[in-house]
Amino acid sequence: MDTHGEKTGILAKKRLWVGIGVGVFILVAYILPTPQSLMDVLEKYGYVQKMIDWEIAQNLEQASDKTMIVLGLVPMAIIFFAVEALPIGVTGLLMPIMAYFFGLLPFNMIGKTFAGDAPMFMLGVFALGATVVEVGFHKRLAVWLLGWTKGFWVPMCVLCISMSIMGSFMSAPAMCSFMVPVIMAVYYGSVKAVTPKGEKIIHDPALAKYLLFSLCFALNMGGPGTPSAGGRNVIMMGFFTDYGISITYSDWMKYGWPLVPLGSIMLILYMATFFSKKIKTRDLTPGLEYIKEETRQMGKMKYAEYVTAGTLFLIVGLWIFGGEAAGLGGPALLAFVIPVLFKTVEFEQILVRISFNAWFMYCGALTLGALLKESGGALWLATTFLNTLSKVGMDQGYGLWVGMSGFAGLITNFMSDAATVALIGPIVVPMGIMSGVAGEPWAIGLAVALASSFAHFLIVGSPANALTFALGIYPDTNKRVLEAIDFVKYGFGFFLLSMALLWIVGFLVIYPLVGFPEGILETATQVLQSTAN
Repeated sequence: MDTHGEKTGILAKKRLWVGIGVGVFILVAYILPTPQSLMDVLEKYGYVQKMIDWEIAQNLEQASDKTMIVLGLVPMAIIFFAVEALPIGVTGLLMPIMAYFFGLLPFNMIGKTFAGDAPMFMLGVFALGATVVEVGFHKRLAVWLLGWTKGFWVPMCVLCISMSIMGSFMSAPAMCSFMVPVIMAVYYGSVKAVTPKGEKIIHDPALAKYLLFSLCFALNMGGPGTPSAGGRNVIMMGFFTDYGISITYSDWMKYGWPLVPLGSIMLILYMATFFSKKIKTRDLTPGLEYIKEETRQMGKMKYAEYVTAGTLFLIVGLWIFGGEAAGLGGPALLAFVIPVLFKTVEFEQILVRISFNAWFMYCGALTLGALLKESGGALWLATTFLNTLSKVGMDQGYGLWVGMSGFAGLITNFMSDAATVALIGPIVVPMGIMSGVAGEPWAIGLAVALASSFAHFLIVGSPANALTFALGIYPDTNKRVLEAIDFVKYGFGFFLLSMALLWIVGFLVIYPLVGFPEGILETATQVLQSTAN
């Protein structure tokens, strides 16, 4: 039955899920005993002293209580985000609210976790997408990219392969912001063509989800390709440099880029298998013709479109070439200013098109990630996982790569990819050095960074997920196509396949074929020893 996004069954029982989420939080935060290993980590790595200096705890016991509260927030947030027990924006706002009321960070730090460079980046990307759609430039982009295709499988293959390749060189959120409206326009034209004239549009929810997830997952799969695909890759390059074993742009591509086209092909097969029997509309040609006809009616590119195209290329150029000096948020916010200054789109029109619900959700996820990091909860989870790996003989080589990349892949679905690498990177590079295996520092570092792109099964996992969720609406009803639980339902299987691709092709084929430079273990060891001394 087509419910147009309305939940049915147990997922509709919001009060039940609120109660379950709160109950899990109370269980973890106040009932379960604090593990001795957690207290050891907090004391050994200075988290207790840090909390004392911040005046949010007075001793080890109080510090560990704070960390247990943070650990309790994690499953509660996952439940609320997954089933939308509360609006996702409200769940996002709960994270800083809980941080304030439970004193989990100094007050002047909590706001910074909710409104830093990444949230400004997301807000600017929303504005960029709104401007592109408002002036109709997204239709021209669609015609340039897909206008020559016909049928069903050719457009889908072109979409998956082209988006994964483009997502490996430029901002996936930027691509997502203006491609989602394009995809929905193609969808609408296709279902409209098979609806009898004069009747209400007969929707095909399976087709809409198929198109949106193909776009979103393809952009995520571009992440391993190059350093410019995301901040996570640049962060790991920085850790390599800290140990004197820097990696070049082209070196990175040798290990990561072969996964991009292979991943897009795997995506095509996965989506075809998952949705083949559910889709009723089997021809996208009418939708593509619908877009082309609208573009023809627009005539030649107008002033507003030229300004919008210039804004798009300027912002993307600053992201790629601006470096740390420009950041991500600063260039993105130009998407608010340039349309107003050049009088192409009214400021109010931009605001109307922004999904603040999704923005608050993303900001809250960043706050939760910061709480995990600053409280020592994330480090405790990582060290616990590492200890488990060592007990089963996975403390070097292939076993270590699989174990740590698997951990990074899971964590990146719950917090930002950059935060994941920032957390795990300082741990895994020394692990690679201490293993004494040649090439291990690069091998384990790359394994973690490449896996951090596979945030497929939670909407908080990546900006592309959040944008797909927020912008994927039926054009005639303005109802959402996707629910948060859909990412779990359709994304978890593809997450497992993505990890298998990395473990089999990346570790067993690419690593041996490309190899690792001689001397990086010795150089990194010298740096580690000099630091220890």
